[in-house]
Amino acid sequence: MTDAVGSIDMPDAQDEAPESKKARKGGKRGKKGPLKRLALFYRQIVAELRKVVWPTRNQLTTYTTVVIIFVVIMIGLITVIDYGLSNAAKYVFG
Repeated sequence: MTDAVGSIDMPDAQDEAPESKKARKGGKRGKKGPLKRLALFYRQIVAELRKVVWPTRNQLTTYTTVVIIFVVIMIGLITVIDYGLSNAAKYVFG
């Protein structure tokens, strides 16, 4: 029986691993020294940081304000719940 992808009974050609290739140990990393790998890692970090879209000062101020307001609201909410539960425990256990 076949469907849009292919036959159910026969695996796709890409699913089969070629047996003629030997697995390499280390690949390209095994040929480089630790300092060269560290330098490559550093260059990759710098390249990724250049791709980042940094927020403007106005956006940063807005985001910071929203976070501080949210934290203050959560502190108030948890304080009220804690106060209520402590009074309830005092009432129940005397």
